[in-house]
Amino acid sequence: MQILDVLATMAKTGRLGPVFSGADWRDVTEAFGEPWEIGTMSRRRKWPRLFGYGDLELSVCRCRKVCLICVQTWRDVVELPPSVAAGTDTFPSGLTYADVVSALDRAGCSWEICPSLTFGDQRTLVVTPTGASLTFEIPEGEEPVLNGVGLPGDGHDCSAPAEGP
Repeated sequence: MQILDVLATMAKTGRLGPVFSGADWRDVTEAFGEPWEIGTMSRRRKWPRLFGYGDLELSVCRCRKVCLICVQTWRDVVELPPSVAAGTDTFPSGLTYADVVSALDRAGCSWEICPSLTFGDQRTLVVTPTGASLTFEIPEGEEPVLNGVGLPGDGHDCSAPAEGP
């Protein structure tokens, strides 16, 4: 499976394998194993916490629900859990705007430019209806290159008490 197909499907469906906004953290760790813990999202609070599976980064609420999802594509290679990409776990980066838009169109994924997140050396596309965002860096004199793909949170406002680690 090609990385463009994986990301277009993610943007269209709002899912990357077992990962989606509101997914139970136990289901994710059961499918992918233990993640790399990146740390807290705030200096003052223990939750939400940020976890990573290669370049897939997940913010997890204290109630153990996934609340934000991002795939970093700006590194030299993009690493994903093998089960979400038919056994492949690393992919080349440097995905161009033209290639990404073409993959979205092939997947039947409607999108539009997001004016509020398009400025200077950045362009962002938003996919409808999932709200997935694809943000591109525009190097001077070059074609835009995909920097990251994010799936929005579901507006979760947790009132659950924190569980153990």
